[in-house]
Amino acid sequence: MGLRTAKYTSRNQNALKNNSQKMSDFAKELDAIYRKIENQMGEKDLKHIKNIRRFSTVMEYFGRTLIHVSLDPMTFSTGVIALWLHKQLETTEIGHTILHGAYEKYTEEKSFKAKNFKWDMPIDEESWRYGHNLRHHTFTNIVGKDPDTHFGIIRLNAEVPHQFIHYLQVPIAIGFIIPNFAFAMNAHFTGLLDIYDIFSRKSRNKFDFIKSLSFKEITTAHRKALRKYIPYYAKNYVFYPMLAGPFFPKVLIGNWMAEVMRDIYSATTIFCGHVGSDTKAYKEGTKPKNRGEWFAMQIEASNNFEVSLPLSILCGALNRQIEHHLFPKLPPNRLREIAPEVKNICERYGIEYRTDSWANTMKKVFNQIAVLSMKKAN
Repeated sequence: MGLRTAKYTSRNQNALKNNSQKMSDFAKELDAIYRKIENQMGEKDLKHIKNIRRFSTVMEYFGRTLIHVSLDPMTFSTGVIALWLHKQLETTEIGHTILHGAYEKYTEEKSFKAKNFKWDMPIDEESWRYGHNLRHHTFTNIVGKDPDTHFGIIRLNAEVPHQFIHYLQVPIAIGFIIPNFAFAMNAHFTGLLDIYDIFSRKSRNKFDFIKSLSFKEITTAHRKALRKYIPYYAKNYVFYPMLAGPFFPKVLIGNWMAEVMRDIYSATTIFCGHVGSDTKAYKEGTKPKNRGEWFAMQIEASNNFEVSLPLSILCGALNRQIEHHLFPKLPPNRLREIAPEVKNICERYGIEYRTDSWANTMKKVFNQIAVLSMKKAN
């Protein structure tokens, strides 16, 4: 009996040692990709983002002008689409990338520095960097650490405790969150949802972004949220419409339409990143044992989807969510470049690399949101 136990223990130790070596080799191959790309980074990448930014700026001027002067539905619609293109690129390919610090090493221009960048979005940059860069990217899909395992009352992870309000999360997501995604994200990252969302707070028994319901914490959360809400919405819903005089309603509606288009496109992109029945979710307290295991957890908790290059640019390469979570400081053009190589490495090491059409991925997302609206946590 003692000999049999010793052999079993020895086999276990060998298996653990082999797995540890496998994960170490896996991490080395992925790190080699990053070093190779990092050595190539420079003028080409700056040129790409500057070209995108110039195009975005032109689309804003063009769109606002057409919305303002339009006298027919075609001109008005063209203006709305142009303004949406600006808002979409500002959110994803430009803003999301710069706030991750993708260009820090390659330029001294302050507008490309994460701490200096101010995006044309109603989301507080400082709060976003903390909640997204530090929390979400470090602890992806780990309940209690990643604030994006839920989105207010929207339960996105089976490990999040179920509450009665979750039965309503499908119509709430479709009717309010998705068409007002930027507004809701700012409320999430600044802590307003911690204050006002009593349902989710009760289920988790803790806050995401504030320490307590003290006057100081509540005041700070509102200050962070309003310093983006007030100037942004005043510009889009008051200032520009007022310039149109008697055509105030037309400009207001055009600006609102572009805003909703940006929010719907962004929401359907972002929800696809980490939600689905086959997407890994981790219990509170889960910790990777080594760098290779951390890489594997990032990959298995993320989803890619396949779209054309123009649509990928409008997604900010978040259709390459796996590569983004492995190397969050790489710009979108590089994430698209390394995807085939990352997929090949995952296949060789037996790490699940998920990619599908955007339509199929969205179907899985909304199926999972519906399931989580009814299903108790495991």
